[in-house]
Amino acid sequence: MVVNLNHIIDQVVKDKGIDRAILVEALESAVLSAANKKYRNTRELEAHYNDEMGEVELFEFVTVVEEVVDSYKEIDIEEAREIDPDVEEGDSLGMKMDATGFSRIAAQTAKQVIIQRVREAEREGVYNEFKDRVGELVNGIVRRYERGDLIVDLGRAEALLPHREQVPRENYRQGDRVRSYISEVKLSPKGPQIILSRTHPGVVAALFHFEVPEVAEGIVEIKAVAREPGSRAKIAVVSHDSDVDPVGACVGMRGSRVQNVVSELRGEKIDIIPWTADIARFACAALAPAEVSRVYVDNQEMALEVIVPDDQLSLAIGKKGQNVRLAAKLTGWKIDIKSETRAAEAELEELRQGLADEETEEVADDEVEANDEVEANDEVEANDEVEANDEVVETAPAHEDEQAG
Repeated sequence: MVVNLNHIIDQVVKDKGIDRAILVEALESAVLSAANKKYRNTRELEAHYNDEMGEVELFEFVTVVEEVVDSYKEIDIEEAREIDPDVEEGDSLGMKMDATGFSRIAAQTAKQVIIQRVREAEREGVYNEFKDRVGELVNGIVRRYERGDLIVDLGRAEALLPHREQVPRENYRQGDRVRSYISEVKLSPKGPQIILSRTHPGVVAALFHFEVPEVAEGIVEIKAVAREPGSRAKIAVVSHDSDVDPVGACVGMRGSRVQNVVSELRGEKIDIIPWTADIARFACAALAPAEVSRVYVDNQEMALEVIVPDDQLSLAIGKKGQNVRLAAKLTGWKIDIKSETRAAEAELEELRQGLADEETEEVADDEVEANDEVEANDEVEANDEVEANDEVVETAPAHEDEQAG
């Protein structure tokens, strides 16, 4: 009895999400592989799936000849005309074979080929599904720990949340729900590998995209995110609609929107900062809640020197330098913070140094002038000596004449 494979194929397609054409091709390939193994590759065989019958049909092709030399690949013309009266010499004649009479080994080979093709199709389907979802938040269930890494079930596939991508203060147990950021999807010898992250700055941006309709609609844009996972984050936002306050939209009524994000991040503090193209103003906002007195901008080095009141210095720097570190990440510029007293001392020292340099230059100029005078005097004395010598030379012949007289 031949089993109708249509129901089985439909069920596998539904459960595994594999394209029906791929599964049919796998069946044909499996039957052909088993048949070739049975007949030791001595015959020209082809396998085709019959949708109406729900079975894989196996055909043997032989060449019609006048005199048979190879009985496996050739057929006598008279015998061929018993099958097809219109056949001519040199034609290829296909004859349907019984595909059910394979041996146990041949059937096992067919099974292995089908399983392999189904597994490959599954892996390809998973990769195609997730490769375009990098940057998305996904919900998963914690399955197990492997050497500190977390294995997360995403439904159709398992993903990896590496230890380095986990927030230090967060702990999970088997069965816990975890929302993570897809940071990378890559192919490996064992199939597609989906890498998740809870520390990526994109986690904060994706959460606001989910919680704030204005961000999802593109009215409010998140320009930059700086984050120290589990402790504090800063985001810079700008509105493309003059009637919409970007900071207010992200905070929400009574802080409901930002609080939802903070809860998802297990209490991580979030500063929401209005973005501006003026780097000095942007840096001042990024250093909030500290107040800034003035900012010196070095465009060539992309560096900022920020002067703050003395009582605001520790606030601007933050605990263990966290505030200024996050502000530098957010702006993308180097930030050097000084108190007004320290800045005044530095300016005074610079002024003193400038005066000292001027005095040094004046002394150097005086020495140059003195040297010039000495050189001039030496040159005058040398000229006088030369003239005196010339006089001596001129008077010498006169004395000689007198002696001769």
